Amino acid sequence: MIKVLKAGFYSTIQDKGRFGFASFGVPFSGVMDAYSADLANSILNNPLTNAVLEITFGGCILKFLNTTTICISGADFSPKLNDKPILLNSKIRVQKDDVLSFGKINIGVRCYLAISGGIDSPIILNSRSQFKYVTFSFKINNGDIIPIKQQPKEFFSSKSSIKIHKEHFSSEILECKVGPEFDWLSTTQKEKLFTDIFTISKNNNRMGYQLNEILNNKLPQLLTSSVLPGTVQLTPSGKLILLTRDCQITGGYPRILQLSENSINRLSQKTTNNVIKFTLKSHLS
Repeated sequence: MIKVLKAGFYSTIQDKGRFGFASFGVPFSGVMDAYSADLANSILNNPLTNAVLEITFGGCILKFLNTTTICISGADFSPKLNDKPILLNSKIRVQKDDVLSFGKINIGVRCYLAISGGIDSPIILNSRSQFKYVTFSFKINNGDIIPIKQQPKEFFSSKSSIKIHKEHFSSEILECKVGPEFDWLSTTQKEKLFTDIFTISKNNNRMGYQLNEILNNKLPQLLTSSVLPGTVQLTPSGKLILLTRDCQITGGYPRILQLSENSINRLSQKTTNNVIKFTLKSHLS
């Protein structure tokens, strides 16, 4: 088990998300940056479906109540074990009563703590992902006890770590395909969409990212239609909203673009005043 000494800015338990409940208005949720979460689980030879701890902007302090093995991937918040720096993207053995802390932000917005065997929190609607009104709590809190699965005794220590693609954090490019209402835009609006650089506003979270710049339009409003993570909406005021993992299931704004899965992952590592640029791809993986 893990005791939360300090929850930090915003830390949640997440897995791949819950699917099949959109008709009940339940969002998908799940890890914001699936690339980094998958990397952490893979290094520990965990199934990619295992739940991890998603830590936003660091500030988290955790005490391990039993011996286990961990891996931290994603953003670099200067992790330390018992006040000694540890590597990202590497197997780390922790002993009972060891304390893991996160300090200075070096790069990125969200890091992922994977536990060998996985987090063993309750499964609700086929997922362990925390979300308000679905799970008992929508984030972890000071004093919480996080259950973890039993770790096999076998373990080999390694001081090596896996190098990640730097462009995952540095690239401004978000690949996308056209959305259902893309052709409602004029030629000029389409050109502006793919030539301008946009800035992330202070309104960004697990539900969506709003951009500062305006794309003037007189597009008609929609009847409420389906949306999903990665949908880019255009509001009557010209604001662009990039929906993310905890987004609503339906919306009434024109859906002009759809981000690729890779772009959703990249976006999750960006924050206020970071810039992005859309690029159109006809075929996305």
